[in-house]
Amino acid sequence: MENRVELRNISKSFGGIAALENVTLKVKPGEIHALMGENGAGKSTLMKILSGAYTKDAGQIFIDGREIFIRNTYDSKKLGIGIIYQEFSLVPELSVAENVLLNQLNITGIWMKWGQMKKKTEEIFQSIGFSINPSVKACTLSVAEQQIVEIAKALSERVKVLILDEPSAVLGPQEIQKLFDTLKKLKNEGVGIIYISHHLNEIFQIADRITVLKDGSSSESLLISETDRNSIIKLMLGRSLDTMFPVNHSIIGEEVLRVVDIVPENQSKGISLTLRVGEIVGIAGLVGSGRSETVRAIFGADRQKKGQIFLSGKELHFRSPRRAVMEGIGMVPEDRKQHGVILSLSVKHNISLTDYKGISNPFGFLHLKKEHKNSTGLIERLQIKMENENQEVGKLSGGNQQKVVLAKWLNRECKVLIIDEPTRGVDVGAKVEIYNLINELSHKGVAILVVSSETSELMGICDRILVMRKGQIQGELSKKEFSEEIILRLSIGENKNLTELVC
Repeated sequence: MENRVELRNISKSFGGIAALENVTLKVKPGEIHALMGENGAGKSTLMKILSGAYTKDAGQIFIDGREIFIRNTYDSKKLGIGIIYQEFSLVPELSVAENVLLNQLNITGIWMKWGQMKKKTEEIFQSIGFSINPSVKACTLSVAEQQIVEIAKALSERVKVLILDEPSAVLGPQEIQKLFDTLKKLKNEGVGIIYISHHLNEIFQIADRITVLKDGSSSESLLISETDRNSIIKLMLGRSLDTMFPVNHSIIGEEVLRVVDIVPENQSKGISLTLRVGEIVGIAGLVGSGRSETVRAIFGADRQKKGQIFLSGKELHFRSPRRAVMEGIGMVPEDRKQHGVILSLSVKHNISLTDYKGISNPFGFLHLKKEHKNSTGLIERLQIKMENENQEVGKLSGGNQQKVVLAKWLNRECKVLIIDEPTRGVDVGAKVEIYNLINELSHKGVAILVVSSETSELMGICDRILVMRKGQIQGELSKKEFSEEIILRLSIGENKNLTELVC
């Protein structure tokens, strides 16, 4: 069978540093081809070359056996190549319909036919099993809803090749299943699909073949039916991964954080929870359950309608993250691009943002040598891959951006650290590094509150798990009660027979 798309001996360098060296990737029509590798391995660079965002330095690209030349994104769209990036590319102030049909706004002639646009957008959403108001602005949507709009945008045009870069990172189990159903439908229609993910369980569930990138070079393609998890991990890391979740013997102390009946601005029900010194507490729940809204309200990023927050027995009153930081509360947000880092600033300056006082002299001037020593120490500790500390964060891979966000809070001693989706878009090797870091912080007495869409992640690192549904805590589980089935049942509101399951 002729390949739908073939990338042959592709090379690309940035500033003399090779990002890709003679990479080859072949995708057949009606095939879901997984592309995996550590952060910085070159996956996104390769896909940006195929989508026209970057130009290759060397190599050839073929579509249906014919060599083609892609100079820009317009060329790739004409060739039927669609891409859903890991970082969103929506226009915040435009409506959902305008974003979905952004590349087709001129097809209705001089005048915009809003009724037709909304109807077509609704039909696209219905075809993939979702319902989002096409009239609302993109900036009003949740992160998960923005991802769905990105998917609809890619499917609004007829595609021969569809590239998905970590599409499930912000979706819950039900949304992921709908996405998989859509991909299987496109596969049956002959679309060649390139699926980038760090989730091995997804790869084995949906992919036909897999290619692994390591340090800018590609492996031979493997049939999913003829490989296993350990083989893929060895290709990615160059070594086996004995255990995903490091053993953590938490030394839990006295209560440090108490939240009493806090009601985030867009919710109607109150949440109460406690957190103790050295304890790691997880918050589980489906997309839309109110997890992120709750932790943002605790941090002061979102307004709260009512409720009380106590830190070490002292009631806090703050309406902004600045005050929370001053009191010793830090937060790694869900959307690192929008809220976690300043993309145009260097790695060094992003790390310094949380504690300029610590690198300044008594007169308020920055101590540059101290800043350099501080930032390079954290860079080495977290193994952030980059050219140097002065490189813009926006030019790093998604996983390395996440490490910069974590480094920023390690730069400041926190009593409480809130982490929303700690390993979103992070490869398996970096995940273990982040889990070790979380354990290390808990051993130092930091109380950690973790929100994650990955149930296995919460079960692997937490001492307790709170399960949310419709803005309320549906249940609380201790370590000995952890069970994916129980967490899922609580998430969907099925409380019957949970006692029997725990026993």
